Formats: sequence, C-alpha cells, structure tokens
Amino acid sequence: MSVISAKSAPPSGLPDDQKNLTAAALISVDYIPPSATLAPFVTTLYHFRCDEPVIRDIQPAAIGQVCLFPHGKGELHFANGHRDPNHEVGLLTPLSRATPMFVNGPFHAFGAALTPVGWAALTGLHAGLHRDRLLPATSVLGPGIASLGERLLAAYRNGSMSGRDCALAIGGFIESNVRPLNPRHLELVMATARWLAGSFNPEVGTLAGTAGYSARQVQRLVERYFGLPPRALARKYRALRAAALLSAPHLSPQDEAEIGEAFFDQSHMIREITHFVGRTPARLADDVTPYLSEMIAPKNLRELEA
Repeated sequence: MSVISAKSAPPSGLPDDQKNLTAAALISVDYIPPSATLAPFVTTLYHFRCDEPVIRDIQPAAIGQVCLFPHGKGELHFANGHRDPNHEVGLLTPLSRATPMFVNGPFHAFGAALTPVGWAALTGLHAGLHRDRLLPATSVLGPGIASLGERLLAAYRNGSMSGRDCALAIGGFIESNVRPLNPRHLELVMATARWLAGSFNPEVGTLAGTAGYSARQVQRLVERYFGLPPRALARKYRALRAAALLSAPHLSPQDEAEIGEAFFDQSHMIREITHFVGRTPARLADDVTPYLSEMIAPKNLRELEA
C-alpha cells in the first residue's frame, strides 16, 4: 500500500463534517507543558482563541478534558445523534471516535487534556460508561471547580488574567484534587500504555495476566480506564499514531513502511483515520487543518510513553 498516495490525494468527496472547517490561520493556540508533578495526570494545558463568527472543527478521539469557555456558544455532535452544549465550565469525557463541533464565535477556551490516569484519579468515573459526553464539570467535580471556574472566567473576560495563567490554575486544581489509584490498577494502566506503544497492531492476548488479572478482568479494567476494551482501544491508537506520523512535515521510509503494514489497504487506513481523527490522511497536514489536529501530535500522545 502506498501511504504517500493516500497522503497526497486531493481531498475530494469529503464527508459533510469535514467540509468548511475553520482554517488554521484564523486560530491561535498556546500549548503549555504540565509541571513534572502534574504530568502523570495531564498531557497538555492549552489556551485557544478564534474570533471568527462561526467555528467548525472536529475533535479527535481523546481521553478527556477539563475545559472552560469564556467566549462562544456551541455544541458537540456525537455519532449517536446526541448533542451537548459547551457548558462554561465543562468536562469532556473520553471520546470513542472523532466528534464534530459547531460554535458561534468569537470562541475562546482554556483547560487541560487528561491522561487515562488523570481521568480516573480526578473524576473517579468509569471511562467506558461515561464516554462521548460534554458535561457540566460541577456535576462530576463538585462545587470547587464551579467557584474556581467562575473566578477564572471573570478574570479572563476583564483582562486581569491571561489564558496561560487560567490554564495553569486549572492544572493546579487538578493536581490538588486527584486521588490515589489502586496500585494494581495503575500497574495495568502503565502496562496497557506500553502495549499500545509497542506496535500498531498489538496482540490482545499478551495483556492477560498483567498485574495478576485474568483476561476477562483485563478487558473490564482497560475499558474502565481508557474508555474502550483492548481490541477497540488498539484500533483507536493505531489510527491516532498513524495520523500523527502522517501529519508531520516529513515521513521517513521506516514510518511509511510501518503504517503501510498496519492496515489491510489504503481504503482501510483512510476509513480508520477518518473515524478516529475526523480527517482523511490528505487533510492532516494541509493549510486548513484546524487547531485540534495538534492533539494527535506525538507530544500529546504521552499516555503511550509509560
């Protein structure tokens, strides 16, 4: 299979949710690396701005986010037909697939993208049972996030705090409110991350026995922490990793060969990347790719570096 031909093919015949996406040139995003103590729980902090009257984008499948919206009203449109508004102080739960978003701008946001450990330690929720929602954060994280969110939104709007400082404050909230995980569960999460990182198509059976758990227990716990059972999870991260490599300015022959071997054929690769990332390979590195494609960059897939 020629990966290059898939990457360079013209983006004709795109699904409706990939047409008319807001151009990257109209969007500004700052990514703020978490501190060493916050890094086990957060992949990145961010501050997003777009002053267009209408913003259209696609959120790639991710673990979850604490996200605050000082400006802009809109919705995420989930595959099952459900729609959630962007609550001013929101909690985006783990996504099982790419999800379109539509916002009336100007649209500004700041927050934190969570790791699987961060999701569990902060929310205590089963990622699989609560996936594919944008919830009011107070409903999960309690009144503390509501009072902090109110202060940060007001400070951002009146200019007394920058987006960077607001995002760092969200990081501080997360660090102060995470709870310890069961050590055996944590061992399994770390082993699953290594399993995902080791191959585009890891063998599910190799996870059995991890941390002393049976194959059935592994299935249940992986879905609890990552939002999907192992086989579906491997499929998701195969697409995310391939997309991250294809979106880079240069694709090495080794990476091209590995991507080519990871999928049955070119059409299979295109379907999988579109399903989980929301863009065809041809659109991953073009000049109209919106800001959330940054979230598939290798630096923001740190949950695979355990």
